[in-house]
Amino acid sequence: MPSFFTIIMGKKNNQKEKNTTTKAPKRQWTFITKGMKFFATGICLLALIAIGLALTLGEEAYLWKVQELNLFLYAQQFFDQQMAVPGGMLTWLGTYFTQYFYHPWQGVLMLCLWWALLMWLTKRTFNVPRTWAVVLLIPVALLLLTDVTLGYWIYYLKLRGHFFVATIGTTVAVATTWGYQSLSDRYGLRTFYMMIATVLLYPLMGCYGLMAALLMAITSWSLSGRDTVRKTIDSLVAIVLLAAIPHICYQHLYSQTSIDDIYRAGLPLFQIVESEDDYYIPYQLLAAFYIILAATQWIKRSNTTKKPLLWFGAQIVLVSGIVWGTWHFWFKDYNFHKELKMQRCMNDQNWQGILDEAVDLQDEPTRAMVMMKNLALFQLGQQGEMMYHYRNGAKAPNTKIPIRMAQIIGKDIYYYYGQLNFCYRWCLEDGVEFGWRAEHLKHLIRCSLVNGEYRVARKYINILKKTKFHREWAEQQERFLNNEKALKEDPGYGHVFHMLNYEDMLASDQSIIERYLMQHFAQTDSDDPIYQEQTLLSAMWMKDNIRGFWPHYMHYWQLHPDKRIPTHYQEAAYLYAMLEPQHVDVNRLNIDPKVIQSYNQFMKQATSLMQSGNTEEQLKELMYDSFGHTFFYEYYLIRHQKLY
Repeated sequence: MPSFFTIIMGKKNNQKEKNTTTKAPKRQWTFITKGMKFFATGICLLALIAIGLALTLGEEAYLWKVQELNLFLYAQQFFDQQMAVPGGMLTWLGTYFTQYFYHPWQGVLMLCLWWALLMWLTKRTFNVPRTWAVVLLIPVALLLLTDVTLGYWIYYLKLRGHFFVATIGTTVAVATTWGYQSLSDRYGLRTFYMMIATVLLYPLMGCYGLMAALLMAITSWSLSGRDTVRKTIDSLVAIVLLAAIPHICYQHLYSQTSIDDIYRAGLPLFQIVESEDDYYIPYQLLAAFYIILAATQWIKRSNTTKKPLLWFGAQIVLVSGIVWGTWHFWFKDYNFHKELKMQRCMNDQNWQGILDEAVDLQDEPTRAMVMMKNLALFQLGQQGEMMYHYRNGAKAPNTKIPIRMAQIIGKDIYYYYGQLNFCYRWCLEDGVEFGWRAEHLKHLIRCSLVNGEYRVARKYINILKKTKFHREWAEQQERFLNNEKALKEDPGYGHVFHMLNYEDMLASDQSIIERYLMQHFAQTDSDDPIYQEQTLLSAMWMKDNIRGFWPHYMHYWQLHPDKRIPTHYQEAAYLYAMLEPQHVDVNRLNIDPKVIQSYNQFMKQATSLMQSGNTEEQLKELMYDSFGHTFFYEYYLIRHQKLY
């Protein structure tokens, strides 16, 4: 019979064995749960790093253009102008941070830090456990999409500081909700806080102040220790605030703001002709995400789970979906990014850089790309030899917006071709319509200096000197004030003076810049060799006025008596002489034998292919490799290109 000691020890041993069998799986699940915590946190950090690298390395030209279309002035008047509309502080902060994209890595770093702060606030405010920290990537991905899905909208958005506005506004709304939760119900502090916060935030943050009121009202039902009366009171107060505050501010503070816009202050307006509602989807999903978090806050969110492997797999699926969705909707249009890179080179007067970007294009170029390429060749004096050695085309911009080149590169093109009044006019019109931008002030300074309007130039220089990153450029322009000689000797200004040999008169371009310029130059002439060459090129471009071509060609010959006429001009002369031999004796044109041989081969191959039943579109492809670099190909096979 076992002793009492044996019985007691046996019971203890049995208990130890029981404990051993029950603790082993707990340690296993605890290890997996801890792994999920580190995984979720690590994924969030890696995501921010990946986003930062993708923006800095892949969107450098895009970010540079965003800050060129931005303007932040260190001036009280500028601050007052922003505060004249609801959400003024939000746009003021947005423009402030956007200016740092002048050095893309700086702006990206600040944007990622804002997102890190937002994730931390969201986690604390809505009790998101570390094991589910990957959920915090959803608002970051949506905010990223509000910036990288824009495409050509960057030229037409009227909301200042757009790149940071949604991020800052959402962060403030979440932080305000956290402050509401942190207060006590004693003396009605939470209700009073909600009222004061909404009254202050709407003028400062626009619709994001209203978003904060909504989140506070929803959160009030999840807070412990509150009776139904307090919850109901806060909800009713929030409803009254949401309905009344925008209208009160409209009546007494912002009468210049349209009543239709009082509830969307701080949101961009995606409308030119028709509203593009698709661009609001990230904003709608962002609001829905936080409403769901606030509405489900009462649910206990534990850091452990009974089925950690299942939830771990669910997080993998969620992260994969976020990555795929972000990359899928990211605007990655090839021509759009090529245009931006060319614009950056044009801003730096890096003409060879534009030509390097125009080599081996993967897609048919837009007219903006073709015009920048032609401008670069013109600046380098190579247009007559190389103009058709680059791929031509007129592919429409990849957007539903009714694009006009005036808003993309029109001001630069007009300036470098000497059409200063048109450049000045479009800067003023776009400044009034879309808001003043750094690039507007730069063009206004350039035009005023070349026109000799030094007092006007001084005014714009003083404005630009109130910026952080454009101040140095503005100070450099001061040396040209009242110094026309220095202007003409400067590489950036000197070439423009050659393009002023025309009678200045009032005219209309009908927003079609390329056609206006070509018609203008084709109808003028000059003894200035640089200007006169452009008149010859424009006469070639017209194609349907052979008689108008010959005076420009002969004048060019006279201005360059001891110089070989460039190949493309010879090609045009020989082709036109063959088409209308009654106007000129081809034997007196001194055409290179290679040009004549190329023409004969072109006509022979074209005739053979057409007799074989090929269409004109098929001829374009079949003959491009052999003759795409000639004016013959341009004249016969490149027609009816759409201009914009």
